[in-house]
Amino acid sequence: MTTTTARVITPDPTLWRQPARPAILQQIGNTPLLRLERVTAGLPSGVQVHAKAEWFNPGGSVKDRPALRMIEQAEARGELHPGKAILDATSGNTGIGYALVGAAKGYRVILVMPENVSEERKQIARAYGAELVFSEGLEGADGAIRLAREMIAAHPGRYYYPNQYDNDDNWLAHYHGTANEIWRQTRGRVTHFVAAIGTSGTFMGVSRRLRELNPAIQMITVEPEDELQAIEGMKHMATAIVPKIYDFGQKNGEVLVTAEQAWVMARRLVREEGLFVGFSAAAAIHASLEVARGLDHGLVVTILPDNGAKYVSLGLFG
Repeated sequence: MTTTTARVITPDPTLWRQPARPAILQQIGNTPLLRLERVTAGLPSGVQVHAKAEWFNPGGSVKDRPALRMIEQAEARGELHPGKAILDATSGNTGIGYALVGAAKGYRVILVMPENVSEERKQIARAYGAELVFSEGLEGADGAIRLAREMIAAHPGRYYYPNQYDNDDNWLAHYHGTANEIWRQTRGRVTHFVAAIGTSGTFMGVSRRLRELNPAIQMITVEPEDELQAIEGMKHMATAIVPKIYDFGQKNGEVLVTAEQAWVMARRLVREEGLFVGFSAAAAIHASLEVARGLDHGLVVTILPDNGAKYVSLGLFG
């Protein structure tokens, strides 16, 4: 395993421009890194799998990180100010992040999401005061993107449109935050980073920063096996609208996962590890174990984007 003695943490040069954050928003980030103990049975003794528990963020998911940064940077640039509403397309978690930040800062938030997202996601977003607009469920996240763009085009001055799929502040939230947390928490021992792909912000930000800290770290993406495998929060890039922030050249490899494999792993994790996670998190663990089985030694780190509480109504934990 290649190691490095460099532990330089790049400061975020934009932080000085930020206004004081409401107390709840100061709790975003610095989530725990958990070692998996039982689903890793059978791996070589020199191989470990660790996962970032992102539901410890106050809005319940990894998406609190980019939601906060996109809004604060828009404020700093003068693109968002009192009286202007926030509008974006979301499959749920980023929308909840916007709703959380909007409630704390006093902004109206309008979310465009597929009508077939879990009922829990809809109710949580509404609890924060967000207004929901539904797109055709069968069109998935891409349908929500198209509808949001139509709404922006009809009233361009009414909304601030973060456009999470194309916004560099999405991945920069992870470059300055999540990646450096992983480096500190593993003491620079991470050898492989595995992440499910949705907007691609988490993968792009973490992989870029970790590669600066140690170019030998392998970066692995996780996608649904094909366009028919519906795993909430994940994109099959070959058949989807590809986010502008996504760079295919950033990955060293990929693992394709079926919806059934994600569902099976979600049930295993809650019953064998006590980790009640969502299906993109389960897909990431399934892929991480595949990566780990091919190693003689190494430390595989992945992201658990959210917990399973938003998916109970789907009936897959019964």
